[in-house]
Amino acid sequence: MLNVLLITFPFFALVLGGYLAARRGMLPLAAIPGLNGFVLFFALPAMLYRFGSTTPIAQLLDFSVAGVYLVCGLIMVAFAIVWSLNRRIRWNDASLGALVAAFPNTGFMGVPLLAALLGPESAGPVIVLIVVDMVITTSLCVALSQLDGEPGESGGHAMMVAGRKALRGVLGNPMPWAILLGGAASSLSFSLPGPVEKTVWLLADAASPVALFTIGAVLARSQIQANHPMPLSDYLPVSLMKLVLHPLLVLAVGASAIQLGVPLEPFALTVMVLVAALPSASNVSLLAERLGADNGRIARIILVTTSAAFLTFSGAVALLT
Repeated sequence: MLNVLLITFPFFALVLGGYLAARRGMLPLAAIPGLNGFVLFFALPAMLYRFGSTTPIAQLLDFSVAGVYLVCGLIMVAFAIVWSLNRRIRWNDASLGALVAAFPNTGFMGVPLLAALLGPESAGPVIVLIVVDMVITTSLCVALSQLDGEPGESGGHAMMVAGRKALRGVLGNPMPWAILLGGAASSLSFSLPGPVEKTVWLLADAASPVALFTIGAVLARSQIQANHPMPLSDYLPVSLMKLVLHPLLVLAVGASAIQLGVPLEPFALTVMVLVAALPSASNVSLLAERLGADNGRIARIILVTTSAAFLTFSGAVALLT
């Protein structure tokens, strides 16, 4: 366990550093979108391209990994929504809460952390899971968030409009395109010209520290801007779903799939469980702002899962590796 903590500590320490820098004013809140933009549009796509281009294409097209993980994600979304819906928490808030229950912080935290823990061979399954969460899980939750509808507007029509917006959001996100280009480079055995490759690799090396620092800053900003009283029952159960139920569900479904003859490698299942054990994706907070959901609730779930994951995630690593 101590050896695991020695590896995970720097990652969570960078998150804490970003949080404290924003809370104490050393990092202006106005600078956070710039950091976020650098990670989202430059550093993280470069890192995903590097992993994709250096990973065998068969690992990037592992439908067993995608299918098992998708089933678990759909179960998590359904369970979190059923648990959350009440007179105060309607479809918009319940659906975005379900998204943070099912969507781990794989891009900003999981890719570098799992590569450090399990080696570069973990990149293949991780990239598959990123695609599932970004394309399917996010789009579904965005569509469901519109079921409340506007006055005079049917829920079904609102879902269709939201679904189209979610699809445009996916197409406008550089990460899936970086994965696609990396996969194409892998299948064609293509290498970038030397100076270009070194430039992309430098950007990739910057992704991990800047992304982790940015996570902490985003959490601090969300807490500052949405600091209103809220009962624990609004966010703590969903936090526990993310940190405990999600990885246990992936482990159970994955193990059952292997017993039924699904060609799922044990190593891939380990990667999937550890991804599920990650804290909630911090970018859901930005999505909640755009969709008019209760970002205070979303921010609290992300903050609780990120704080507790230092111990829960490290425990999961110690048990599985």
